[in-house]
Amino acid sequence: MEEIQIVSTHLIENLEKVIVGKRNVIEMVIVGLLCQGHILIEDVPGVGKTVLARSLARSLGCTFSRLQFTPDMLPSDVTGVSVYNQATREFEFRPGPIFAQIVLVDEINRATPKTQAALLEAMEERQVTVDGITHLLPRPFMVAATQNPIEYEGTFPLPEAQLDRFLLRIKLGYPSQSDEVNILEMQQIQHPYELIGSVVSEAQLLNEMEVIKKIYVSAPVKKYIVNLVSQTRQNDDLYLGASPRGSLALFRTGQALAFLRGRNYVLPDDIKNMAPYVLSHRVIVGPSARLRELSSTKIIEEILENVPVPGGVYRDSVKE
Repeated sequence: MEEIQIVSTHLIENLEKVIVGKRNVIEMVIVGLLCQGHILIEDVPGVGKTVLARSLARSLGCTFSRLQFTPDMLPSDVTGVSVYNQATREFEFRPGPIFAQIVLVDEINRATPKTQAALLEAMEERQVTVDGITHLLPRPFMVAATQNPIEYEGTFPLPEAQLDRFLLRIKLGYPSQSDEVNILEMQQIQHPYELIGSVVSEAQLLNEMEVIKKIYVSAPVKKYIVNLVSQTRQNDDLYLGASPRGSLALFRTGQALAFLRGRNYVLPDDIKNMAPYVLSHRVIVGPSARLRELSSTKIIEEILENVPVPGGVYRDSVKE
């Protein structure tokens, strides 16, 4: 397992050459990638959201495309369109930018709901249907979407169904002063993005994706996951709790984080670390809680404090 895990270590170190002082965020992105999930990056402009997605694609040697969502964008601008070929007298499918392995969707909340919905099938089913014909998307496939949490004018908030399709919601945040000085020095002559190359092959990545599925999760940890998600459905401050998809997401991301930590079993701490990133966008804060300026992340943190951590054996004695 150590030989397989070192691949992720090389990937994290390569990304740190470009994204300074954000190792935890980078690890969350790798967790999402290994779980074959999608990531919503919610932060202000200029903190490195686009660079992070581009650097990930380059580090993997994967194809990359960028979609800048605008209100006048059509679903066909995402999925592609069938064009009539006069020479063959047949319709030919011209793939859209969604047909890449790493897809950056910039300002996803600026497109109309109809265009946003064009992403749903691609994100969930890994396929696109145009004119009744289904086209499979490449593997690996990940959508990294961004949205600005400050400026809401001219935006279309993502519906709960689409938010639930994102495995994780993360925030980059501003760098520290020392890290910002390093950024100035690193980009004085050339952007470090131009200096990085591929460090992981497609075969290695797909192998890791299969390995994390075998990470052992004990019965107490499984019950802990279900208890946390159940508490979101019973909390008075939440109008809507997390769905079973949230439980599955917490289960998978716990396995991936344990893998990154070099373990073949999941600890309750892995689940606690992942819960704010996995659950906060899957719940709806109630009106009274909003008046008290309670955020979904804060409520999830309170639930984590109140739900007892299970005891017991977390390793699989059969595999020891």
